[in-house]
Formats: sequence, structure tokens, C-alpha cells
Amino acid sequence: MTAVAYLAGLLVVIGCMALIDARWKLVFWRAPLAATLTITIGLAFFLLWDAAGILAGVFFRGDSAIVTGIELAPELPLEEPVFLLFLCYLTLVLVLGTERVLAARGAGGRDGRRHEEGATTPAPDPEGSA
Repeated sequence: MTAVAYLAGLLVVIGCMALIDARWKLVFWRAPLAATLTITIGLAFFLLWDAAGILAGVFFRGDSAIVTGIELAPELPLEEPVFLLFLCYLTLVLVLGTERVLAARGAGGRDGRRHEEGATTPAPDPEGSA
């Protein structure tokens, strides 16, 4: 059971991010083609980075009881591309989520709704005095 714990954990958090993505339409539910292309390019970049590190002798697979032990290539465990997928997806969710929060705050409030005319919130003083 512990031999797949890391891979299972990665898949669970990717699934959780997909739920967040679906709820707020941040990445795949916003622009599926652009999301797929962006994550594919990021994944390819990091796999090439890993390959260069492996060839240079900098990256190597360590032994652990929580990994499957399956290698896709010498020193490239099965969990590595899954982790890189997680990393790319997480980055998009964080960037687009942050963009959404900042846009909502700039639109007039924490919840993204503009203040209605006659609202009880006072307008800011143009003189800057308290």
C-alpha cells in the first residue's frame, strides 16, 4: 500500500485542484484548449529539464518506500511527470485565481460586486485626509 502513496497523493491533489478549477472556472473550464496547450508546453519543458539534469548526473532517483519504483527512463520515476503535471496545473490555478481575486477587489469589493448607488460605504476622500 505504501508503495503507491506518493502517486496516489499527487492524483488526489490534482483531483482537488480540478474541483477548484471547475467551481470557479479558472483553467480548463475557462479555456480548455489554451489550458491543455499551456500545461503540455510546461510539462515538456520540465521533462527536458529533467532529462538534461539526468544526463549531467545532477538528478537521480532516490529509493523510498512510498514510490512505485517504476521508471519511465533511467532515473526518471513514474511519479515525476505526474508531479510536473501537478506543478503546472497548480501554477495556472494560482495565477488565474489570484488574477480573479485582484480583479474582484478592483471592481469594488471582496466579493467582486460593485457598490450600488446609494450604498452606505462612504466614498474615498480625494484630499487624502482622514
